[in-house]
Amino acid sequence: MVKISYLCLVKLFKDNMKMAGLVEANYHLLAVLSRLGIEGAFGEQTVREVCAKNRLDADTFLLICNVYTFHDYRPGEDLLRAGRVDDILRYLHQSHDYYLNQALVLLASSLEALIAPCPPARQKAVWKFFSDYKAELEKHFEYEEGAVIPYIQSLLLGKRHPDYSIDRFEENHTNIDDKLSDLKNLIMKSLPPECDPHRRTQLLTYIFTLQRDLDRHTCIEDDILVPMVRLLEDPHRHLSPGAAVRPQEGEERDELSDREKEILVSVASGLLNKEIADLHHISINTVITHRKNITRKTGIKTVAGLTAYAILNNLIDINAAIQ
Repeated sequence: MVKISYLCLVKLFKDNMKMAGLVEANYHLLAVLSRLGIEGAFGEQTVREVCAKNRLDADTFLLICNVYTFHDYRPGEDLLRAGRVDDILRYLHQSHDYYLNQALVLLASSLEALIAPCPPARQKAVWKFFSDYKAELEKHFEYEEGAVIPYIQSLLLGKRHPDYSIDRFEENHTNIDDKLSDLKNLIMKSLPPECDPHRRTQLLTYIFTLQRDLDRHTCIEDDILVPMVRLLEDPHRHLSPGAAVRPQEGEERDELSDREKEILVSVASGLLNKEIADLHHISINTVITHRKNITRKTGIKTVAGLTAYAILNNLIDINAAIQ
């Protein structure tokens, strides 16, 4: 992730810089341009000229690019008030279409090819985990398309809905990254040796790219869309300063202890913390500590991911775990 001071950021991303220079600074922004309908060669055109040609507000475009590029960038209230919400919605809607109809299709095809040499039961374990993740992502975007975006569009038309607010969106704003991170760790650590290493590398490259993109998607929603909508709901309010920098995922990994493997088997079997504590004659706090250590060591956060990990590492019976 690119990190840079705010002062350097101001010098780097200006509306009078060449669009080609902006892409040169961060080629990942090609995805942003594509979703906003910016196609073709830029020549010597500036960011403002290209945005005008594509009926985009240049300042709002730069908001998206800054948040997409810089991990610790948070736009101030003045920039959020000046931005155009409909351009943010345009970007997010096209992002949803890209994730569901391009990124996941490519990911599924690559995953299917990778696990083809595996025994059927192992294929089933991995494919079920991926299918559950895909269904969760579809549900997440369906809620945004069916409830959140129409609500914001009505606000732009001056209509108020007393039974809904952007705070409801935040309450339903699930983390769409955890299961993808788990899939990445399963592929890196737990697939059997018969899987082709070149296909594995290719698939991991897809996942790392998608994971980064989804992380930036979430930041654009949290750091641009949500505060913008709060200002629409109440133009007289003042926003609190930006949130603290998001922590980076740790890299420390160790082997699971025998006790941690026992706890993992219990988690994968669907037991709750209290049930696990009773089964192993330990306290709930000890169970929680073991689960934190298991997550730290495996890099896997979700129960579904830990279940797949247990199956792939022969800790539980596959047929008993997958119905």
